[in-house]
Amino acid sequence: MTISRSPVTFRLLTEHDLPLLHDWLNRPHIAEWWGGERPTLAEVRAHYHPQAMAAERVTPYIAMQGDVPIGYAQSYVAMGSGDGWWEDVTDPGVRGIDQSLADAALLGQGLGTQMVRALVERLFRDPAVTSIQTDPAPHNLRAIRCYQKAGFRAVRRIVTPDGPALYMLQDRPA
Repeated sequence: MTISRSPVTFRLLTEHDLPLLHDWLNRPHIAEWWGGERPTLAEVRAHYHPQAMAAERVTPYIAMQGDVPIGYAQSYVAMGSGDGWWEDVTDPGVRGIDQSLADAALLGQGLGTQMVRALVERLFRDPAVTSIQTDPAPHNLRAIRCYQKAGFRAVRRIVTPDGPALYMLQDRPA
């Protein structure tokens, strides 16, 4: 697969996308960084169903390039996430993001950076969003470089319920 020059856009994930997401989450280059486990289709349906995500204040997206689905992304309200996540966040305008490209052959070509920039731009269209955070594993150098190229700055190393992470932040442009 080659990278298209068309922009990355996002559409909301639907129930019909769950088998596709199941396939993606079981690909080695995603499973390595997305919890390390390979979920069953039933687990994906339970966890990623749009209604289940909405209950957790998570917005799931399918990243698109033209008519081609190229990845998964999600944004969430950081404050009040629960389960030990972001307990020190007191600003209701902070959003967190996670994403992955579906095709390992597209890694390292700038598409991830393009995807992150497009997601950040989409989120900052909402005037209530004050900043956007992300938390790659400290040894996931590809993701860290991608976020830096997309305008994030490393703030500090932290420990999350998923383990060590590099807390990265991007503030709303002035």
